[in-house]
Amino acid sequence: MKIGLLGGSFNPAHAGHLYISEVAIRQLGLQQLWWLVSPQNPLKSTTDMMSFEKRFESAQKIARHPKIIVSDIERRLGTQYTADTLSALRRRFRGDKFVWIMGA
Repeated sequence: MKIGLLGGSFNPAHAGHLYISEVAIRQLGLQQLWWLVSPQNPLKSTTDMMSFEKRFESAQKIARHPKIIVSDIERRLGTQYTADTLSALRRRFRGDKFVWIMGA
């Protein structure tokens, strides 16, 4: 399966996340696109950060597309850095191809 990965704080999730996801699904022929809601970006301050639960909920409300899956896998894996998350996903989902989607 070809799966897009859009990682971020989603603080909060917004229409821009949905837009780039829909474009990526269409242009790259993705079967799924996972929104990887980060438990806490180690490079960002926690001062203005909503709780993980609120950010996850905001992502679920915005992700109105059947191929978009809002995921807490980074929280479950205990990873903070993209490289660690990608390594863990590649080990866990050996038959799938991942495509990193990057916003601004």
